[in-house]
Amino acid sequence: MSSTNRTVVVTGIGATTPLGGDSASTWEGLIAGRSGVRPLEGERFEELPVRIAAPAAVDPGEVLPRPQARKLDRSAQFALIAAREAWADAGFTAAAGEDGNIQPDRLGAVIASGIGGVTTLLDQYDVLKEKGVRRVSPHTVPMLMPNGPSANVGLEVNAQAGVHTPVSACASGAEAIGYAIEMIRNGRADVVVAGGTEAAIHPLPIAAFANMMAMSKNNDEPERASRPYDKARDGFVLGEGAGVVVLESAEHAAARGARVYCEALGQGLSADSHHIAQPEPTGRGVAAAVQNLLDNTGLKPSEVVHLNAHATSTPQGDIAEIKALRKVLGDDLDHVAISATKSMTGHLLGGAGGIETVATVLALHHRLAPPTVNVDDMDDEIEADVVRGEARALPEGTVAAINNSFGFGGHNVVLAFRTV
Repeated sequence: MSSTNRTVVVTGIGATTPLGGDSASTWEGLIAGRSGVRPLEGERFEELPVRIAAPAAVDPGEVLPRPQARKLDRSAQFALIAAREAWADAGFTAAAGEDGNIQPDRLGAVIASGIGGVTTLLDQYDVLKEKGVRRVSPHTVPMLMPNGPSANVGLEVNAQAGVHTPVSACASGAEAIGYAIEMIRNGRADVVVAGGTEAAIHPLPIAAFANMMAMSKNNDEPERASRPYDKARDGFVLGEGAGVVVLESAEHAAARGARVYCEALGQGLSADSHHIAQPEPTGRGVAAAVQNLLDNTGLKPSEVVHLNAHATSTPQGDIAEIKALRKVLGDDLDHVAISATKSMTGHLLGGAGGIETVATVLALHHRLAPPTVNVDDMDDEIEADVVRGEARALPEGTVAAINNSFGFGGHNVVLAFRTV
């Protein structure tokens, strides 16, 4: 097809997170302000400086058949579960070609992970050392590949327009969704299954993040450890899971009578070029991404009423993000209801943009902004309207919401959605 500028909509959502095994239970947990953070059990975590995390509420081994699960890294297991929910939620009953509503060469898949099959890599190395060469799983390479989740989702739905895996650390999931929007907008596909997944709750990543001073060490109060914007915040809490959306051209969705959650307006991108791990303190790069979003989509600051912030609960990052928003949105930031859902889910790294997009879509759909928990003493530099205590109703009419995701290396991705 020739290049086009088609309207893109969200027609399906799926998730498996620290708050629930599907999107409905995850949303219920977010609105209730429930934390998914808990102590890590097991001997291998006992000596770590950080002994808390936000594991998935439902283990994927309880959902997938054992023969299938043993051939998939945990990150791919999460992705497949969330993608299946999103695919069914969009109204598709079988893979492309079998379901007459979509042909394989018009369907894409873009599922990202920031780290890939890290638990497979580390666990199989242990097998090699302890049990020898012959005991290493023959499935190891397909399981540890960063594109494993996307490839398996693509195989599940028979996607032939393109299967992709952007890797940009904690911005990966959001970048996947932005890439998917562009695939539809430029005519490469009519439907794309897109999102992010991560499964890195393992002693090595936790020890490494802890030694970087990036993670909260509040082991005594797990549910209160992730506290974006609070003066006592001391780093993020690692989470796991996946969030996936089905994106579709508005024309294609209308032709098959699909239910539409909202419009996916587009993305804004930039790079800090500042430091491999530290955020640029003035928010310069984030501001450039937000401005790029406004320029690309024609979205006006006055239309934005909700923001799902990156807000990982790190001292520098939370402030830099608000500074950037203020720089671009100006006084319009005052009417933006800000939710930091990582206060409940922890930080899913490459999966964060996926589940936070699901949360953003549902916030617009239900016109309800989730609360940010654990903000007992707001940082004086956070001059913005953070939703605390209880969920807050969003305005009627045509309104928009933004989802921010930033990653190590200075990757900045900002997504925008609008009610229909």
